[in-house]
Amino acid sequence: MIYLQLFLSFFQIGLFTIGGGYASLPLIKNEVVTNQGWLTMREYTDIITISQITPGPIAINSATFVGTKVGGLLGAIVATLGTVTPSIFIALILAWAYYKYRDIKVVQGILGGLRPAVVALIAAAGLSLFVAAIFQSGGTAFGGITVNFLATAIFIGAFLAIRLTKIDSIWLILLSGATSIIVYFIGG
Repeated sequence: MIYLQLFLSFFQIGLFTIGGGYASLPLIKNEVVTNQGWLTMREYTDIITISQITPGPIAINSATFVGTKVGGLLGAIVATLGTVTPSIFIALILAWAYYKYRDIKVVQGILGGLRPAVVALIAAAGLSLFVAAIFQSGGTAFGGITVNFLATAIFIGAFLAIRLTKIDSIWLILLSGATSIIVYFIGG
């Protein structure tokens, strides 16, 4: 039964995700944390972090990690298949339809209308991860709010590094991880 539930949950995520991997994050969170209770919010943010630094699309990586946690190797396979199955069929249908109707203004209008919705979904996912990292995980109580000062410092440092230098994102990820490890062992 768990395998069917994994497939259906990730099939739904794959079916309703428009705009790529980051747009799937709110749907994944809603399904695996809120609806199914397979992960805590902390586990979810950890899986999203791992999914971002491993090769491949974030939604597929997330499905694989969640499937592994919930149902082992078979769970990983089932969840991953659930995620990609709708995309395969939708891509085939849309490619055919776009090729046939690409010059019609209504089609161009529909595509133009989807862009702001995708940006909103990505912004919501980013804000959700930001709040989880800064205000909910391993923080210090400060004026009634729990703040993770290490996460805040790494966020500010990474933001400034991106804005002020041309640092490669791989180096930024490695430096952020190394900073966390060093602080963990020094403070530990």
